[in-house]
Amino acid sequence: MTKVAIVGIVGLPASYGGFESLAENLVCNKSDNISYTVFCSAGNYPEKIDYYNGAKLKYLPLSANGIQSVPYDILSLIECLKLKPDTILILGVSGCIFLPIFKMFSHSRVITNIDGIEWKREKWNWLAKKFLKLSEFFAVKFSDVIVTDNQAITDYVKQEYGALSSTIAYGGDHAIRNLDIKQSKYEYALGLCRIEPENNVDKILEAFSKVNERIKFIGNWNSSDYGKNLKLKYEDYNNIELLDPIYDLDSLYEIRKNCKFYVHGHSAGGTNPSLVEMMHFGIPILAFDCVFNRYTTEDKALYFANESDLVAKLNGYPNEARLNEMALAMQEIAAEKYTWVNVVRKYEGLF
Repeated sequence: MTKVAIVGIVGLPASYGGFESLAENLVCNKSDNISYTVFCSAGNYPEKIDYYNGAKLKYLPLSANGIQSVPYDILSLIECLKLKPDTILILGVSGCIFLPIFKMFSHSRVITNIDGIEWKREKWNWLAKKFLKLSEFFAVKFSDVIVTDNQAITDYVKQEYGALSSTIAYGGDHAIRNLDIKQSKYEYALGLCRIEPENNVDKILEAFSKVNERIKFIGNWNSSDYGKNLKLKYEDYNNIELLDPIYDLDSLYEIRKNCKFYVHGHSAGGTNPSLVEMMHFGIPILAFDCVFNRYTTEDKALYFANESDLVAKLNGYPNEARLNEMALAMQEIAAEKYTWVNVVRKYEGLF
C-alpha cells in the first residue's frame, strides 16, 4: 500500500477550485494500492468528517488561502513528519519555502505541482511576488518530482531552472452530467471564472457592452473592489447577466449546455480547469490569446488579443459550419487529453 499525503488545498469535499477538484478526483478514482491523507482548513468545514471516500481527513486551524496559506502548508508538512507517508503531493508553492528544512528530517518522496507561474499574477504586490518566486525556486530545487499542468509551464521550468518536469493537466469530464434538461429559448455566451484582472473580465464585459450578443457571466463579484466595480458598471446592461458563483455541477451543467459559445479570458495559470471542463461540452470557444490557452486548445479555438479584437470577433463570428467544426475539435481534444482516468493514472504512476 502506497501512503500519499495531499498538502496545499482547502480540503475535501471539494468546493473551491482546481486543486480541490484534482484532489477529489484522485481520491474518488484511486487504485486499491493507494491510501490518502488530505489536510483540510478547519474553518471551511463546520461539519468535520473523519474520512471522505476512504481518504483520512486532518483539519488544521489555519486558512488555506491568503497570507495564512504559508503557515498552513508548513504546518501540514510538519504533520507529515509524524505521519511518514511514502509520498507527499504538494499543490502550489506557498509552503515550499520550508522544503529545505523539511527534507533534512523526512524520507518521504515530495511531488510538487507548482500551479501556474504564481509570482507573475497581477493580484500580488511586489513583496508577495518576490516571496512566491523564491518559493517556486525552492519547490523546483528540493522536490523529487515537479508537475506542471501546461506545456508552456514545462518549457518555463526548463528554461528558468534547467529542470525537467512532468506535464499533467486536469480532467474536465466530471462537468458532464447525466441529466435531461430543457433547451434554452435564448442564445447566450458564457463566462465563468474568478473575478480577477488577469482573467480579463473588464475587457470581456466592455466588449459585450458594445455588441448585440448576450452573455451570462458567473463569478465572485463581491470578493474584491475589482469585482464590485465591474458589477456596478455593467449590471444594468440588458445583454449582460452577472451571476454569483455556482458550485453545484448539475445547475452549472444546464447553463453550460445551453450556451452558444464560451468566452475564456484567463491570461495566466497554465491549463485552466474551467476551460477543459467547457471543452467537454463540444461548445465553440473564444479564448484570450496566450500561449497557455493555445496549448490547451491545440490552436483550434478562436482567440482574441484585446477588447477591440473581441468586439471584432463577436461582430464577425464564423459561419455555422466553422463553429461546428471548432466545437467538435474541442470535444475530441478533451476526450483524448482531459479526462480524470488519464490524469489519475499519470499521478499514480508518479506515486
